Amino acid sequence: MTFHQLLDSATAEDMRRRSDGTRWDNEQLLYHMLFGYMVVRALLPMVRLFGRLPPGASRAWARVLDAATRPFDAVNYLGSVAGARIYGRRRMGAKFDRTLAVLHRRLEAEPDAVLARTMAFPTRWDPFFKDVMTLEEVYRYPTRHFDFHRAQLTLGGRS
Repeated sequence: MTFHQLLDSATAEDMRRRSDGTRWDNEQLLYHMLFGYMVVRALLPMVRLFGRLPPGASRAWARVLDAATRPFDAVNYLGSVAGARIYGRRRMGAKFDRTLAVLHRRLEAEPDAVLARTMAFPTRWDPFFKDVMTLEEVYRYPTRHFDFHRAQLTLGGRS
């Protein structure tokens, strides 16, 4: 199912139902799934920058971020709680469309040499982050993240 199908098929009760394996309800988890795409927009310039620097620069940055995993986890959780309240299901769909359109345009314009640039990532932050990722892999990340969390939704009475 697409993001819009998930949003459109969910009842108000579905949205309030706890997801499977997370602390979020379904609406909060759907926002978190959207947020995975939004994060990539912020990561793209970072990978382009670190991809031009010596590899040690991004390794040092990834170590700093890994050291901040506990605060990140709290912000990640609370950000999705707040994001679901601020956006709501209707605004989430529009934000998803805009974000995906920007990512598609940028990906289509990326030269192969830029897609091959690499950056070290904080592997403690997300199971889909690898020690080192290419820009191309970063573009693929939000869909992997989305698909993983989609299985945790309990929409339609599924729990």
